[in-house]
Amino acid sequence: MVDSAAARQFVMTNARLIDRVWFTVLFDGGVAGQLLSALASYQNADGGYGYGLEPDTRTPESQPLNVEIAWQYMASAEAVDEAAVRRACDWLQSVSAPGGGVPILVPGFEAYPHAAHWSTYDRPPELVPNGGLVGAHFAMGIDHPWRARTAELVWKWIESPEGIEVHDMLDAVWFLEAVPDRERATKAAERLSRGLSTTTGYKPDPASPGYGVTPLWFAPSPDSFCRPWFSDSIIQSNLDNLAAEQQSDGGWPITWNPPGPASVLEWRGIQTMKALRTLQAYSVL
Repeated sequence: MVDSAAARQFVMTNARLIDRVWFTVLFDGGVAGQLLSALASYQNADGGYGYGLEPDTRTPESQPLNVEIAWQYMASAEAVDEAAVRRACDWLQSVSAPGGGVPILVPGFEAYPHAAHWSTYDRPPELVPNGGLVGAHFAMGIDHPWRARTAELVWKWIESPEGIEVHDMLDAVWFLEAVPDRERATKAAERLSRGLSTTTGYKPDPASPGYGVTPLWFAPSPDSFCRPWFSDSIIQSNLDNLAAEQQSDGGWPITWNPPGPASVLEWRGIQTMKALRTLQAYSVL
């Protein structure tokens, strides 16, 4: 059984300000504008987001990955700062590759503390973070020249999915959830679903050790776009495991190594929020 009071105590004691505000907005009737105000402190003058919004990268400089996360915060609270979004789009356009799309990280982050899995990261634009960025942008209903070009590239990657791993597939889903062409999106999702079980990084058994993306990442609520991909028994076993993962301090654990103790607590605050949102959506709380 989930101890909601202990989870609240963990978040209020250990999570960073933006995630404490996120908690009050989602669970205590807080004002969504307060989350936008907290998020604004991570936005740089160039329009991008930095300052470790993704806690595994501690750089204050703007990074595409941080823009994706910023827009996910907005979506979760159903609140949009249109001016901030347009500034971020301008920045994304400024760092896009000649062929379109942005890399998940642009040079500069390596000069600051970062998790080991980012140490050798140097890859061209791909589905992460472009799929999530374009999907979030469609969902917000704000037009910008950056989106049209990037959306065509994302479609190309999704419809030729050879070699994609599970995080790519997750960003593809976020794109397909929001893109206006529903017929094309449905067909693409059906193709992706057939390959999920053999996708690198997918973790269908939540009790298996180590890091992996579970079914609840794809279907965090009963009305999720991908909920039909999974049987009721798979969803139930994942919910049971998620509830059982709550630690004695009230928070949820992580299964990778962030760059330091502060990052560990920041990530645990985020994971606790995500766990609570999912459990509430499925009426487990």
